[in-house]
Amino acid sequence: MEEHDIDDSEQKLEAEVAPALIAVHPNQKSVSVAVGSDLRVFNFQHGSAAQLLDETGGHKDSIRSIRYSKSGKLFVSGGDDKLVKVWDTDSWRCVYSVVSEKRVTSLAVSGDDKFVTFADKFGVVHVVDIGDYNEENLAPVDKKAVPILSHYCSIITRLDFSPDGQYIISADRDFKIRVTKFSKECLKGAHEIQCFCLDHTEFVSCLAFFSSRDHAQGLLVSGSGDSTVRLWDYASGSLLDTCELGTKAGLLNSNLKEEEVLPAVTDLCETSDGSLVAAAIQNLQGIMLLRCNFSARSLTIAKVVPVAGETFIPTSIAAASSVPLLWMVMGASSLSATDSALLARVRVISGLGTDHSESVVPESLVIEDKEIPGGEPLLQALQGKLTIGEEGFSTAAEAVKTAMRNLLIKKQYSAERRGFRKRGRNDKKNQA
Repeated sequence: MEEHDIDDSEQKLEAEVAPALIAVHPNQKSVSVAVGSDLRVFNFQHGSAAQLLDETGGHKDSIRSIRYSKSGKLFVSGGDDKLVKVWDTDSWRCVYSVVSEKRVTSLAVSGDDKFVTFADKFGVVHVVDIGDYNEENLAPVDKKAVPILSHYCSIITRLDFSPDGQYIISADRDFKIRVTKFSKECLKGAHEIQCFCLDHTEFVSCLAFFSSRDHAQGLLVSGSGDSTVRLWDYASGSLLDTCELGTKAGLLNSNLKEEEVLPAVTDLCETSDGSLVAAAIQNLQGIMLLRCNFSARSLTIAKVVPVAGETFIPTSIAAASSVPLLWMVMGASSLSATDSALLARVRVISGLGTDHSESVVPESLVIEDKEIPGGEPLLQALQGKLTIGEEGFSTAAEAVKTAMRNLLIKKQYSAERRGFRKRGRNDKKNQA
């Protein structure tokens, strides 16, 4: 095989398969699922799928990030089509459309709904001022993004604002977490780096926060391709504790060879009362619940909640801030040019209540389909159909795992190979 053939196949592996994503309105007024370029929303108030209104025709390529704002008034989506879209969650009309120079990898909305930030595949974080939002504007408004910080060509995997809104936290595939001060004057210039959180040994895949009434600033938790979740004082960059999820869940072979890839932590989600963080990890059919002891500044596993009876390894998890339910989705974008089905399976875990006692293990259980809020209409809207074959999801799980590995684990090239790749890129630029 020639060099350029190898290079093309690598790019296809990196880009083609995208995991299904899920997001929940803070008051659980709606639930959204993204599979490939398809954005699906179920509106609980109407008991049916929401009709999305977008004059530009929606996303044209795989969606890589979806988020509700803290107030629930806005919803944002972005992905491989280099577009960021801002939606009004009452009308589900696209109110802002932003063009990115590169593919969008992650999104975050400031706590006051005034700013949307997004990261691109080249490691640049941009901000968009949406403080002038007016519900009476019927046509989507094109907005220009302003770059505010950079990870210098490292793919940014996750963005989030700290609970107090003072910092924007960005994670990347080079094992780094950067904490940056976020000013309301963010459009005027660069931002001061507060610190870095450095200890992961593989790409950082996800972020979440533990918070409580007595700890409003909260503590940061991060998941990684090194199969761990780590607890941080993000204002100082201090590592407080490490939890070996892969080992605790029994997913690691005791005779693990050096070249074998660890199961990555794929998503983290704070539960409604802030006392627990749910974690999804590759190869685990279910989720793990983690608890933080703020006094001891330590992290422990409270419980493993398995999903029995089917192959279900969540690709994304989410929860409302006011309802003790955890929503999970498993799925992927089309796995081949001939596969038109956009696979998605939605499950829900109940029992994530408001008992803050560290001695109490939550009585969590997976809800049967017929008992899920929204029932069959919700499953039809978010999954595409009520029942989905097992074989497709086994394939999807492996495809998503391979795509994440190819995209986020840095490849080691010889000097000769690096030179060839550089010449190939220059040739493409000259031809353009």
